[in-house]
Amino acid sequence: MIREPLHAPVAHLVRGGVVEGIHHGSVVVLGADGTVEFQLGDIEAAFYPRSALKPVQAVAMLRAGLPLDGELLSLAAASHSGEERHLTGTRRILERAGLTEDELRNIPDLPYDPIVRDIWVREGRPPSRLAQNCSGKHAAMLYTCVLNGWPTADYLDPAHPLQRAVAVTVEDLTGQPVAAVTVDGCGAPLFSLSLHGLARAVARITTAPDGTPEARVADAMREHAEMASGTGRDVAALMRAVPGLLSKDGFEGVQATALPDGRAVAVKIADGANRARIPVAAAALARAGVDPALLTEFAGEPLLGGGEPVGAVRPVRALDPP
Repeated sequence: MIREPLHAPVAHLVRGGVVEGIHHGSVVVLGADGTVEFQLGDIEAAFYPRSALKPVQAVAMLRAGLPLDGELLSLAAASHSGEERHLTGTRRILERAGLTEDELRNIPDLPYDPIVRDIWVREGRPPSRLAQNCSGKHAAMLYTCVLNGWPTADYLDPAHPLQRAVAVTVEDLTGQPVAAVTVDGCGAPLFSLSLHGLARAVARITTAPDGTPEARVADAMREHAEMASGTGRDVAALMRAVPGLLSKDGFEGVQATALPDGRAVAVKIADGANRARIPVAAAALARAGVDPALLTEFAGEPLLGGGEPVGAVRPVRALDPP
């Protein structure tokens, strides 16, 4: 039986010096040798990592023969903003597979970026599978199927050879069996694992030898951070700010991050609050030994009162660097 996570307070919403709200969640920090150097909340309970698992899914596709690198591989691991470069890149992957947008089985949606989405609405453009933030991953999944002679119509079925290969890679990189399988927002199978396992997986990706599928994914995402996310996205800014950092966000308050030496951080905000995700992840990175001066821009959005800053989301003191 999958138990309820025992989350702990990870951030306070402070207004005018008074704690107005509390975000619960869990945090794990791994040392370079893979040992748990810090934990807060429940790092072993099963949860859904959402899009933070996309780098692992990309590794699985490379292991199955996907011949992408650079910006297109970054897009294959992306939760993209729906900018034109993301749509163009997804079309390029589909063209290499000899397929069209019609073969995608993700959910039609408007672009994730609010500015791009507003432009679409003003222009009267309808939701599309190409604009949905997971379209790069889905195009890469289709390409992987074509290369292996697997059927494409049911590529999202958990019993499909592609999804079985993904499950094997998830268990390999996390070092634990999948606890449960459901359907992600885009329609793809979603595998449940622990926060500890997610941190292990991203650490293995960043420490893998050059030329391996893991290293190729890490290199692509770090070198093309905006292709893995979008202009103005905090996850891209975080990778630019900290040399060698690999980071991936996920809906419902998930962040997975690792450095080339194997230090890793994974965060889950229990209520899914996006405003707490980055401040807590930045605090955990400082706790892992990253220079706090590199992380100052990730302290979180100010809390406004009458249009003026009157507070902020502040990670709990347990996350202060030792």
